[in-house]
Amino acid sequence: MEVPLYAEPVFHLGNFIITNSLIMAWLVMIVLVWLAVKIRKNIASSPNKIQNSAELVIEALYDLVKQVAGDRAKTFFPIITTIFFFILASNWIGLLPGVSSIGFYEHLHGKIVFVPFLRSSAADLNITLGLGIITVVLTQYFGIRFKGIYGYIRHYFHNPLKGGIALILLGVLLGAFVGALEVVSEFVKIISLSLRLFGNVYAGEVVIGTISGIMGYIAPVPFLLLETIVGLVQAAVFSLLTLVFFSIISQPIDHESH
Repeated sequence: MEVPLYAEPVFHLGNFIITNSLIMAWLVMIVLVWLAVKIRKNIASSPNKIQNSAELVIEALYDLVKQVAGDRAKTFFPIITTIFFFILASNWIGLLPGVSSIGFYEHLHGKIVFVPFLRSSAADLNITLGLGIITVVLTQYFGIRFKGIYGYIRHYFHNPLKGGIALILLGVLLGAFVGALEVVSEFVKIISLSLRLFGNVYAGEVVIGTISGIMGYIAPVPFLLLETIVGLVQAAVFSLLTLVFFSIISQPIDHESH
């Protein structure tokens, strides 16, 4: 089965195209909000297995964020966990039976193609690119919030040399050059974050689709199990990189100098 690089349109709302990956994103958000509300309501009542499991996962994630970010953990934790669970749920729901296999046929790009109603959100470069942009924008926000404008600018542009006039001038030029590279690297983060997540999830879809088309429904089972692990790893990698970016740019200036 051919897996296109682009997310297929399912229907339109006026001029707005609703793709199968966008529908999956909405579905994931509904599921996560429902679970959050349900778990919150059960906090005051007698705990059950789901409640205990959720608390263990949340506590483990918070401890991890605190180890990296310290006293900034309370600020970063909601964002990091939201990104983690969104990517994880999208990847895992995308592996359920019927997803990517229930849909309709449509005449698209000059040929008859199969369009599934649902597709993993992370297999759409538009959504992974959006996540990358959100991560980098929030990184700059936290840099300004925790350091102020002066400290934020100094994070990128500073004089690494001290001494005579010649060394100071050389340090200014060197600091400007390094700062320019740092600014460029912020845009590179968007590309690297989005392409890493998209590439891994899309490759998994291609493998499963190819094996399913050749060998039926039993042979892909090991690959589905592998993709379950890959989905978890990709969610963890994206979230941890985001946490590291937040933590580095929000460090105190005196700590950076060391």
